[in-house]
Amino acid sequence: MIEVYETQRAMRSMRRAAMQRGVVAILDVGSSKIACLVLRFDGSDVLGDGTAAMAGQAGFRVIGAATTRSRGVRFGEVETMAETERAIRTAVQAAQKMAGIRVDHVIACFSGGDPRSYGLVGEVDVAGSVVSEDDVSRVLSACDVPEIGQGRDVLHAQPVNFALDHRSGLSDPRGQMGSKLATDMHMLTADSACVQNLVHCVRRCDLELAGICSSAYASGHAALVEDEQELGAACIDMGGGATGVSIFIKKHMIYADSVRLGGDHVTGDISMGLQVPMSTAERIKTFYGGVVATGMDDREMIDIGGDTGDWEHDRRAVSRTELIGIMRPRVEEILEEVRVKLDAAGFEHLPSQQIVLTGGASQIPGLDGLASRILGQQVRLGRPMRVQGLPQAATGPGFASAVGLSLFAAHPQDEWWDFELPVDRYPARSLKRVVKWFKDNW
Repeated sequence: MIEVYETQRAMRSMRRAAMQRGVVAILDVGSSKIACLVLRFDGSDVLGDGTAAMAGQAGFRVIGAATTRSRGVRFGEVETMAETERAIRTAVQAAQKMAGIRVDHVIACFSGGDPRSYGLVGEVDVAGSVVSEDDVSRVLSACDVPEIGQGRDVLHAQPVNFALDHRSGLSDPRGQMGSKLATDMHMLTADSACVQNLVHCVRRCDLELAGICSSAYASGHAALVEDEQELGAACIDMGGGATGVSIFIKKHMIYADSVRLGGDHVTGDISMGLQVPMSTAERIKTFYGGVVATGMDDREMIDIGGDTGDWEHDRRAVSRTELIGIMRPRVEEILEEVRVKLDAAGFEHLPSQQIVLTGGASQIPGLDGLASRILGQQVRLGRPMRVQGLPQAATGPGFASAVGLSLFAAHPQDEWWDFELPVDRYPARSLKRVVKWFKDNW
């Protein structure tokens, strides 16, 4: 346990070192694929105030990209260390080869670990008549840290709102006059064992982990446009083994969760329903899949073969209607689970309730229409923002996490300050390390 805290304590300095060297790798460790992007930073506002964090202005360029089939990862968590290690090595080496440069530091994201969101509140009296940095540090320190339980790590923690006297919705209260300062903070925790396994796996690949992030957070960064992040929107990241849910408002994430179901479960249903291997089921899903049947689909027949290798002997056909009948119940189940999460978060109380679907599994035809019926909101399909140098093959919804993590790496909204001390050692109302974190970031 101590080793993990030591590792995470060193992450911030590693990230800064990697930035100064000018090159860092982004690693999206998913259940169906592992994606690696190599970023070169040109020094423009990389550690600045974040005003250039939009696509094309982000101060970095993608110089290498690679993806490989994921092995040893289930529900977004490392299950078989050796296989995951091999897959990460394959992806990183291929991306390095394309970039023509060796990379030592990676920033990783993952979708498992049973993420849980907490809202923290703090309030202090302003020392003078004008809010100073010291006042903001004190109000962040005054936040009550909830009892997150044994075996949990804090992944993200950031102020999402400041209030000065009776005025709320302030993003930066410094320099303003008032007597009472309050803040709302969002904290996201994940299962320690999942975090430790990922840290250990990356280390076994002879790489240094310079940061770790929730995939739901990264996807929201990439798939939501600026207005959506400001007014309120949810990003549903439909991956292979898990579906991430994140809610943003005022450009901050205020809630994140995940559903342990994804595109691989749809493939598994096809495999069982049609009695074909998983690889064949994946191909059938990709080429012929859908969730809304029409009269034409009864007549559209799909040739499928078995696994004996004798095509003539195994050859048979099913209608597309039959395939849709297998896929739709599972997709509906995933969306129903997502609706439960959104309801629990109070999503309907936001001023805007836009929902954006992204991730590889979001590409099933007809999914957006089905989602708007089940979730009862405006739904659109989201692709990640354009970033400089990204190959055409990596611009689809399946790369939302990797692209979002790139933007996050260039302009982190939180500095992992929560890892400076083990959470269980905090006094009830003291987050002293916030002071340094605040000065670095505001």
